[in-house]
Amino acid sequence: MIIREVNGKSPEMGNDCFVAENAVIVGDVVMGDQCSIWFNAVVRGDVHYIKMGNKVNVQDGAVIHCTYQKAPTNIGNNVSIGHNAIVHGCTVKDNVLIGMGAILMDDCVVESNSIIAAGAVVTQGTHVPSGTIYAGMPARMIKKVSAELSSGEIDRIANNYVKYSSWFKKS
Repeated sequence: MIIREVNGKSPEMGNDCFVAENAVIVGDVVMGDQCSIWFNAVVRGDVHYIKMGNKVNVQDGAVIHCTYQKAPTNIGNNVSIGHNAIVHGCTVKDNVLIGMGAILMDDCVVESNSIIAAGAVVTQGTHVPSGTIYAGMPARMIKKVSAELSSGEIDRIANNYVKYSSWFKKS
């Protein structure tokens, strides 16, 4: 793993976090408890800050970055960022699932209890209302998140990644 200081700012991790051996975390990054940064993921807080709440998983190949002096990245609690997703200079609130290969651009806001579908492109400045599913390119609302989908996907995946990371901490 590469964890390094940039411009006098070093990453800070909460308790019980997992960082894969080839993950990269640099600069002004603050992570809460029970977060996991998976293989080939990059969390690059070199040009602005990145803040993550508790129980955030950044899956394999995902990239989290910002825009210099303009757009930091804020991520709430219980958020899953799917394989090869890009989260850039935006705000993601609590209980959100970002699907594999999705792209979130600068200044977009994803409200709590929402899902960004795999491959979706959430364009700059888009506001994703709470409890909705956005899909497509550019991403648009396709339906509301049901209670079953919320517990069956958003909560299940976030909780599973806490479990998966425990397997690697034991090795």
